[in-house]
This record gives sequence, structure tokens and C-alpha cells, in this order.
Amino acid sequence: MAEKVKPYKNSDASKKEQVTEMFDTISKEYDGLNRVISFGIDVKWRNKVVKIVSENKPKNVLDIATGTGDLAINLTATNAKEIIGLDISNGMLEVGRKKIASKKLENIISMVIGDSENLPFEDNTFDAITVAFGVRNFENLEKGLSEILRVLKPNGIFVILETSVPTNPIYKFGYNIYSKFILPTIGKLFSKDKIAYNYLSESASVFPYGEALNNILRKIGFINVEDKPQTMGVATIYTASKA
Repeated sequence: MAEKVKPYKNSDASKKEQVTEMFDTISKEYDGLNRVISFGIDVKWRNKVVKIVSENKPKNVLDIATGTGDLAINLTATNAKEIIGLDISNGMLEVGRKKIASKKLENIISMVIGDSENLPFEDNTFDAITVAFGVRNFENLEKGLSEILRVLKPNGIFVILETSVPTNPIYKFGYNIYSKFILPTIGKLFSKDKIAYNYLSESASVFPYGEALNNILRKIGFINVEDKPQTMGVATIYTASKA
């Protein structure tokens, strides 16, 4: 089970409430800082997710923890007729809605506020579901994954893009230096929320990855579970399906 790390350790609020507050606070700066922190490589990772989803020719796609909608926008390349971006932070969604309007994609993409652990959709609704850098923010990981399995159609594709820790000792050392010291420092210099990027770093370091997350997905009931490490293992793409 994933260790429960919260953004604000001195707060009695639930992780879900704290994550919502954090992303509302950093929503307007999130895209720019994200590009800097990842050196822009996250764009390449998202494109790989789109390629995987495209191979399944989905008619509708749900992008959970959509944030400001980057992946939802990219998923229009799949030619899906309907894409729903769901997030718990209205601040992030508002930024995403402006981006979608500027690209005139409102007829394809809708942005919905909602809880990943209580999805407002019927069983067997979506051909494809994606989560990019969001599953580690679930308050109850297994409940969130169970909800995803519920609303995914049989034979549908589920794709996770999430941070992970390199297994190579040299890469792992460099990753630890960057995530523990450099990333939080950048966050403190440029973010309104001085704690947010400490949380993003810490939550990534303790979240299950590789075979550990594969096993959780299998336990929930997903089949055809695979993991594909990216860029020396600093991120991983997971694919799974529903019987």
C-alpha cells in the first residue's frame, strides 16, 4: 500500500482536501514550472501515452487528474469523439478550460470537477482512461483504481504515467539529489506555495512503482498489466486492461 504523504503536515485536513488546496494555489504557475522542472521531457512522455491510447481507437476517453488539461488536449490526436478531463481542483480546471477554448476544442473536451475515488459515471462507460502524474495524489489508491476499473469498458485500455525511481545506482543517486534538493528549491523560488514542491518530491519518492504498482493493479482486477520505464526510470508508463 502507498505511504500516505500529505502536502501540509501541520494541517488536520484530509489528504484529498490538502491536495485540492495545493493545486488551487499553484494552478496558474503549474504549467510553466512543470516544463522547467521536467526539462520539457514530460511532453515526450505524454505523447507516448497518446500513441498507446490511439492504437485502441477509442470513441471516448476519460483523463483523470487532468490538471490544466495538457494530456486531454493531446488525446484529441486519438480522434476520440469525446474526451472528459476530471480533476478535484477547480483552479487547475479553469486554466485548462481557457487553453481548450483558445484551441477551439470545447466540442470534444469537457472539463469536470470530480473525485477520482467516487467517479460520477456509469459502469463500463469509457474505451480508454488515462492518469498522468495523478495516482500518487489519490487519498486511497486502491479505491481510486477500483473506480477506474468500474467505469472502464471490457477490453478498454487504462494508461498511467507516473514518476518512479531509477534502479541503476548511478541514475538513482542523481535522481535523489535532484528530487530532494533541486526540485524543492526551484519550487520555493518560483512558487506561491513554498511547500507544494516538497510534497510533490516526497510523494514521488515513497509511491510504489514498477512491479509493486503492477501487483496492486492486478489485485484490483486489471489484466494485461505492463510497465514501461521512461528516461532512465525517472518516470514509468503502465498499461492495463479489463476482462
